[in-house]
Amino acid sequence: MAIWGVIPAAGFGERMQSSIPKQYLELHGQSLLMRSINTLLANPAIDGVVVVLAENDTGFSDLPDSIRSRLITATGGDSRAESVAAGVRSVQHEAGDDAWALVHDAARPLLSSRDLLNLISQVSASDCCGGLLAAPVQDTLKRADHTGTVEVTVDRSDLWQAQTPQMFRVGALLSALARAKRDGVTVTDEASALEYVGEKPRVVPAMDPNFKLTRPSDLALATAWLASTNKPTTSSD
Repeated sequence: MAIWGVIPAAGFGERMQSSIPKQYLELHGQSLLMRSINTLLANPAIDGVVVVLAENDTGFSDLPDSIRSRLITATGGDSRAESVAAGVRSVQHEAGDDAWALVHDAARPLLSSRDLLNLISQVSASDCCGGLLAAPVQDTLKRADHTGTVEVTVDRSDLWQAQTPQMFRVGALLSALARAKRDGVTVTDEASALEYVGEKPRVVPAMDPNFKLTRPSDLALATAWLASTNKPTTSSD
């Protein structure tokens, strides 16, 4: 069973308010991108990782660990979905339609090895189309109108916050992404592409912090969390 990681890293991350793309910001001495790469490559079940870069990317080649036998690059598109498709096509070239593509955000550098292993184990052992890490919604949810006035409290009992990685067969994911693009449908993650074509991905509960770093405060929170846990840098070297 071939499993390849795909890390879309072609964006800039304007909400991070940084002069460099956020995937190259450092967290405890290592870039967010390399943390995500190393976490995937440290899992022996993963055959390789495709990093999807912007056409004019200048940061990746400067990373000290950027050249590896299990690491290849692809050029991304104008949207996340297009960048993911480019990465998955690289996996298709390497391993075929039946391989698994494990798509993970570069901006989720706190992914734990046990959550990654649990996702791979549960998805590969089931007969579902694929699955994703997710966390049950814990806060009370409100729906408000355009003026900011609360209209109703939303039942959260069956609601989940989608995370990454998200794991699907290469052929099925490419087909779903292509159909959504052809129909003019915007998909915000890989699971929503499969949902659009009628599939029902499996939710795998995340046990450890795995939040996405979007704003400067997120980077500060991740830094503090790593400091409090003394979590070492994950590396496959």
